[in-house]
Amino acid sequence: MSRRYRVMHRTTYSYSDEVTSSYGRAYLTPREFAGQRLLEHDIYIDPVPSDRSVGTDVYGNTTTYFHVTSEHRKLEVTGESLVDVDGDHPSTMPGADLPWEQARPSVTTGPLAVEFTLDLLPPEITPEVAAYAARSFPAGRPLLDAVTELNTRIHEDFRYRSGSTTVSTSVADVFAAREGVCQDFARIGAACLRSRGLAARYVSGYLATDPPPGKERMVGVDATHAWAAVWLPGTDETDRTGRWIAFDPTNDQFADERYVTVAWGRDYQDVPPLRGIIYTDAKQSTITVSVDVAPVEV
Repeated sequence: MSRRYRVMHRTTYSYSDEVTSSYGRAYLTPREFAGQRLLEHDIYIDPVPSDRSVGTDVYGNTTTYFHVTSEHRKLEVTGESLVDVDGDHPSTMPGADLPWEQARPSVTTGPLAVEFTLDLLPPEITPEVAAYAARSFPAGRPLLDAVTELNTRIHEDFRYRSGSTTVSTSVADVFAAREGVCQDFARIGAACLRSRGLAARYVSGYLATDPPPGKERMVGVDATHAWAAVWLPGTDETDRTGRWIAFDPTNDQFADERYVTVAWGRDYQDVPPLRGIIYTDAKQSTITVSVDVAPVEV
């Protein structure tokens, strides 16, 4: 099944004093791959930057750099995209039923995936995380079955509570508190997989939400989302790229045609929607984010 979406992601920074210079880096350009096609895209920045460039990071994500030199008390960055997304259940992927131990990558079977098996710094694979993951990965269990159970357990064992964490909250702290947001649950899923020697991605993007029956869609209610993905080896010795099975612990489901992928890396810090540096005497600032993922008839 394929669906088309028009995505608008607007971030507004407001400051209590003039900002004389603002450097920014944005991950707002949806990726293109076998299950997703980017039809249109642009990023609008107000005030207009004096310098701007587009590049690609080590993971193949498109990044936009900008430098605003005119004085301002408000900075608005808006990404607009038109995207087609296909959705296939991972059970249709060849090899998804192989024992999970055989999905561990090596420099021979999956050289590009090996990096995604490594722990972060500071470490996120604590003894508690490793023990939690081990329950879903007994010897010889099919990879898809193990990931399905892990996905459900995270969904059931951790409470979603907006504002309960920040981007700097550690996996260990989320694990102890048993609450967090989608970014935290994706990081827990990735840490659990890595504790078993599996390759795991952190994926940033959007989830289209349908309105309740009889209600109209509200503009701006959607938000940035995050999920995880586990590496699946290729079907023969010539395929060393393999495939990735994306799963969403926040909603206890596998990613389908409702998921728009923007970027992926090893952790949130690799692919934040926006980061930057400002020069100002302002003592206060506020950030407002509005995301809308609107279905488009094909």
